[in-house]
Amino acid sequence: MTIESPSSLIPVILLTGFLGSGKTTMLNHLVHQPELADTLVIINEFGEIALDHLLVAHSTENLMMEMSSGCLCCTIRGDLVKTLRDITWRFSRGSQRQFRRVLIETTGLADPAPIIHTLMTHPQIAPKYRLDGIVTTVDMATGMHTLNQHREAIKQAAVADTLLLTKADLVSAEQRNTLLRRLDGINPAAPRWEVCNGEIAPQKVLNLGLFSTDSKTPDVARWLREEAYASSHEHGHDHHEHAHDHHDVNRHDDHIRAFCFSVNDPIPEPVLIAWLDILMSFVGSNILRIKGILNVEGQDQPVVVHGVQHIFHPPVPLPAWPDKDRRSRLIFITRDVEQDIIETIFRVLREMLPATSENAT
Repeated sequence: MTIESPSSLIPVILLTGFLGSGKTTMLNHLVHQPELADTLVIINEFGEIALDHLLVAHSTENLMMEMSSGCLCCTIRGDLVKTLRDITWRFSRGSQRQFRRVLIETTGLADPAPIIHTLMTHPQIAPKYRLDGIVTTVDMATGMHTLNQHREAIKQAAVADTLLLTKADLVSAEQRNTLLRRLDGINPAAPRWEVCNGEIAPQKVLNLGLFSTDSKTPDVARWLREEAYASSHEHGHDHHEHAHDHHDVNRHDDHIRAFCFSVNDPIPEPVLIAWLDILMSFVGSNILRIKGILNVEGQDQPVVVHGVQHIFHPPVPLPAWPDKDRRSRLIFITRDVEQDIIETIFRVLREMLPATSENAT
């Protein structure tokens, strides 16, 4: 397994959300906050309301780059690569980069996966950047209708690290609770924050990834939020012991499955590689997101993995285990891929590969 260090990578925040959900209003507020003064913002105005550039230019030190020739994650994806490649020197003074992080606002119809794939795999981008977090805005007034009508909106919510709920003042308590229950099923672990008139505390959208820009010890518990999946499966069991709940809140008409898979014993590397290869080859497009901490046989350090659909970021070692818990824990968010399928493939490989190795000798 190829392992890289994230210490010098530039964090990228991806701001997504369906058309009219309040992304730009919120961004207009955020770029005026001192916490984002060292942030370079890349926006795409295709079908969206523009930021107030005059106010931004006069009130902050923010650097602004507009991309308006099409959808950021598909039509001008090549330009995104060029932009991310060039900004490190274009926005430099005295050989010093003038920003510490990047925020990319996507169009309302955008599938965030292609951008994430670019950050993880492009040979000129992956060595410089890391995904710090996906922030998704959800319009509480129209959210249920949007989720019913648009598959992109479900995916945007499913892959989010944080959900920002807008226009709460326009809904009744019943409408609010109905939408929150729907989001429980789509993404049970993402923190939710209500946004009033576009105002949100910057700390709610910054440093969402495992590695903080402040170089603090990686907060694995916050990043995984394993406890959020406990409603459907007990944790602390080995890979063959389950406690299924027939009233699983993560099973619903959006076809999204959200669960945590844990293994008590160290995982042999050949088993891990074969298991992930099979999953990516056969159901990769339906595995919306994977993130986890792994105890790999023969390695003293825990290894962190992060994937979106069929693409994985290179595994990253942590300096030490964050606590006494040495289990491997993987969070899966899938579309129409059951937990039993994923666990069965793992169990079969774990039983087969040692026998294969013995026969080979």
